[in-house]
Amino acid sequence: MELAALQNALPDITATGATLVAISPQLPHHSREFIARRHLTFDILSDVGNQVGRRYGLIFRLPDDLIELYKTFPVDLPKHNGDDSWTLPMPARFVIDRQGRIRWRDVDPDYTTRSEPADTVAALRPLGE
Repeated sequence: MELAALQNALPDITATGATLVAISPQLPHHSREFIARRHLTFDILSDVGNQVGRRYGLIFRLPDDLIELYKTFPVDLPKHNGDDSWTLPMPARFVIDRQGRIRWRDVDPDYTTRSEPADTVAALRPLGE
């Protein structure tokens, strides 16, 4: 799981002077439960309604056949996200400098393709020098 890999990379991330924050469309109490269950030591912010994801152009609506499949899962997506839009953000990772400029990004519409945490750490190193 990606968040576990990021948790493992957290010492390398903080060694560069950076802070790791995840953003999820889940309602805050679901994120808090997730953090506790997975023993994460970084924050997960709630992007209720996918407002931030939409501003970054990362939101997509699940196709109808996938919605039907999701309805068979134990996690009730509309309940966890607090709306019935059936939208999700594409997995994305950003390195944002202290001036608020995006210095590196990794975005792929295929949710199974994600950069390695080491790639993120490599992108952070020049900013900490």
